Amino acid sequence: MPNIKQLLQQVFIRRSSNLLVQLTRYFFVGGLAFAVDFGALAFFTEICRFNYLLSNTIAFILGLLVNYFISIFWVFTNSNLKSRKVEFILFATIGVIGLGLNDLLLWIFTQGLAVYYLLSKILAAAICYLWNFFARKYLLFNKKSNER
Repeated sequence: MPNIKQLLQQVFIRRSSNLLVQLTRYFFVGGLAFAVDFGALAFFTEICRFNYLLSNTIAFILGLLVNYFISIFWVFTNSNLKSRKVEFILFATIGVIGLGLNDLLLWIFTQGLAVYYLLSKILAAAICYLWNFFARKYLLFNKKSNER
């Protein structure tokens, strides 16, 4: 049975293609990307006075960039693609689908259900988190390899 140090190394340090390890790491990466996204949404809406949907789109792109760069180096270590350019385009395409879902849910919660836009963002982000992780995991980073 692994001790705490070994478990922490497996989850946070060693390269891993284990689904649970990757999902845990993606939770932290997603949290950081969400903080960037959420902060930018509030900034662009409250300070710059942009419409909340425009702010959400800009903020989502910033969060996507944070998510991509940390994910390729720490979460998903086994790319199915040789080209980082193609990988990023596909990663971003999944993100754009997630953005569409995110904007739709944000609009439904805010306009349709009269939920405050920042609370709507939290609800939409929680749903989109699952889409983003599983789409990226199984479409981009599902190469079978041995644990290192």
